[in-house]
Amino acid sequence: MNELFRMKCVGCRAGEPRLTAAEIRQLSSQVPEWRVRKVHGVPRIERTFAFKDFAEALAFANRVGLIAEEEGHHPVIITEWGKSTVAWWTHKIRGLHRNDFIMASKTDLIFLN
Repeated sequence: MNELFRMKCVGCRAGEPRLTAAEIRQLSSQVPEWRVRKVHGVPRIERTFAFKDFAEALAFANRVGLIAEEEGHHPVIITEWGKSTVAWWTHKIRGLHRNDFIMASKTDLIFLN
């Protein structure tokens, strides 16, 4: 496990710089199961988690929602039978920020526990 999950998100304001391609590559290596994907031209990191049924997928989504509220940083979570897909990006800057990788790491930790 990497050290990102120990970090707290920092407040992000509109106008802050997005991560560079090199920074994204470096941080992506710490959350290797996540993929960068563009949606409507905005990059995000996304991962799908598999579960044995809908109830487990929903419980996971709820735990991710709790840390999102604690950190003040909110993902898109799509919950279906046997899986939940989580996508992180920073809405205010229409791109990726270090916070997104911190939250991806925390999401991985929830999945492992």
